[in-house]
Amino acid sequence: MENNSHHLRNILELNLAMLFISTSGALGRYIDMPVPVTIAFRAILAGIVLFLFCKWKKISFGIASKDRSTIVFGGVLMGLHWITYFYALKMSNVAIGMLSLFTYPVITSFLEPIILKTKFQKMHLVLGALVLLGIYFLVPNFSLENSYAKAVGIGVVSAFCYALRNLLMKTKVSNYHGSMLMWYQLVIISIMLFPTLFVFDSSGIITQWPWTLVLAILTTAIGHTLFLFSLKRFSATTASIISSVQPVYGIIIGIIFLKEIPVFTTIIGGVLILTSVVIESVRSYK
Repeated sequence: MENNSHHLRNILELNLAMLFISTSGALGRYIDMPVPVTIAFRAILAGIVLFLFCKWKKISFGIASKDRSTIVFGGVLMGLHWITYFYALKMSNVAIGMLSLFTYPVITSFLEPIILKTKFQKMHLVLGALVLLGIYFLVPNFSLENSYAKAVGIGVVSAFCYALRNLLMKTKVSNYHGSMLMWYQLVIISIMLFPTLFVFDSSGIITQWPWTLVLAILTTAIGHTLFLFSLKRFSATTASIISSVQPVYGIIIGIIFLKEIPVFTTIIGGVLILTSVVIESVRSYK
């Protein structure tokens, strides 16, 4: 009974992380700055917050030399994931951008047995097929001239980067504190994108700083750190499929704050994805 209660709490904590991360959809659409500039400020501000948190909690920043290249590569993948995801949002809407990203549970289910040498579960193919069917309903007409189709394509690239990053971090979360791992990734992203502050127009931060700060602290520093912690308690595939509830939260936030009402086919796609979430949640609970 105690184990069931503990597992339920873990699922609730993972859903809280997804709620925080899901604010990225509306914020990505609302913040009026070039995407690389937005991501650069996001990483720099979140990095400062997490650095202060780690210092306050006396969390060690030490990393074994054998793990450095993996963590650096994880940071590069995270940066690519954020950039492509925000471009997908800009080219479509919150619903299309967020739901297209959620091909990543399917990608994860194929990559996890290869990278982590875990047993391949046929059920994940079924759940992955549900997610793909949901994606189909987002853009029934896959044409290169269709901006939504392009957004979905970019979203799939973002999903691949995210899936691979999660699997790489899965191998490290048992050895290091999640906040410290996230901080190192933010440092890598900040270094990668700092030059863009001088290439693109970054003056928008003067008016956009409140929303950029929310993106940095709530979405990134808190949300993504909680998600890293969840990788200790679930397999990467299970965590990614459960986290497919994130677009549902994001779409609701988009409806409330941006008045973006999804069309009927988008709702069908969302229901199919949410179905896979419920099924995997029940399976992992048992």
